Amino acid sequence: MKFINPKENTNRDNYKLLIGTIIPRPVAFATTRSKDGIINAAPFSYFNIVSSAPPMISIGVIRDTVEPKDTARNIKETKEFVVHIVDSDNVEEVNKTAMNLPYGESEMDLTKLTLVPSTKVKVPGIKESKVRFEVELEDIFEIKDGEKIVTDLVIGRIVGFHILEDILYDGKIDPLKLDPVARLAGSNYSKLGEIFSLVRPQK
Repeated sequence: MKFINPKENTNRDNYKLLIGTIIPRPVAFATTRSKDGIINAAPFSYFNIVSSAPPMISIGVIRDTVEPKDTARNIKETKEFVVHIVDSDNVEEVNKTAMNLPYGESEMDLTKLTLVPSTKVKVPGIKESKVRFEVELEDIFEIKDGEKIVTDLVIGRIVGFHILEDILYDGKIDPLKLDPVARLAGSNYSKLGEIFSLVRPQK
């Protein structure tokens, strides 16, 4: 077993170790709205559940420069966003929105995806998603490396679920019908593999 000290690594080296080992990672496809009304759309694989009571999620928005990315900037300004679960049917269109565009340009223009109104927030959602969450900002943390802000950690409270009825049964989600995709390293993604069950031990 090789020991690696992250402080002796470059940021890029640590990045490769993390994205190659913490797999598969769920993908959040987030839509936000700028104060000027421009819709931003982008995928994020630093994404997970924070709490179910209340229902809360987190997204880590990594900064490429000293300025926050459009997603984090818009969430800070409007305090709301929509998160979609990426699946096999929409992943190729979602991938098109990973392109870095200047602030004020919409990634939606690069896709064939369709915007639909939300119920509780002003940010629209994506019609071609089997699951989407309407979210209000709970908190946002600026993560630093030394004096430099490197990540905007967004914590959001879900205020509405939109779920395709075909994937629901007894209030639960059928994972095979959802058919989510997950992020690996590089350009690689994965689908659901073998599903197995383990009974949780009881005293």
